[in-house]
Amino acid sequence: MGMNVGSKGGVKAEINVTPMVDVVLVLLIIFMVITPMLQRGKDVQLPKAMKVDDEKKGGADPIVVSVTVDKRIYIESDAYDDEGFQTELQKKLISKPGARILLKGDSSLVFDDVRRVMNLSRKAGAKSIALGVEEVKK
Repeated sequence: MGMNVGSKGGVKAEINVTPMVDVVLVLLIIFMVITPMLQRGKDVQLPKAMKVDDEKKGGADPIVVSVTVDKRIYIESDAYDDEGFQTELQKKLISKPGARILLKGDSSLVFDDVRRVMNLSRKAGAKSIALGVEEVKK
C-alpha cells in the first residue's frame, strides 16, 4: 500500500469534478425553489394567440388580475368578490398611479365573464388593461 507523498510525477492534470457537481446541484435546487415564485397571479389556462405584442409600456410591473374557471377574481393571489375587487384595485391604483392591469382569464370562460372584470377595473380607475395570452409557436 503505497502513498503518493512526493513530487515524483509533478503536477497532476486531473479535473476534480466533485466541487463542480456540488455547485450545479445547489443551482438546480435554487432554480427549482424560485421558479414557481416567478409566476404571478393565479394559475389559469391562458387562451392561445398567434401574434403577441411584446411591447412593455412604462417598464413598471403590471397589477396581475386573474379570473379562474369558477369565475372568481384574484388580484395577484388574493380572491375578491366584485365589490371587494373594485375597492382593492382602486387602492392599488392610487398607490401606483398609471399602472397597467394584466388580465389573465381562463380560456374556458366566455367573453362576458372577462368583460365584467374589465368593466369593474375601468370603474376602479384603470386606464390600461392588457389581456394575458399564451403565444402559439410555429
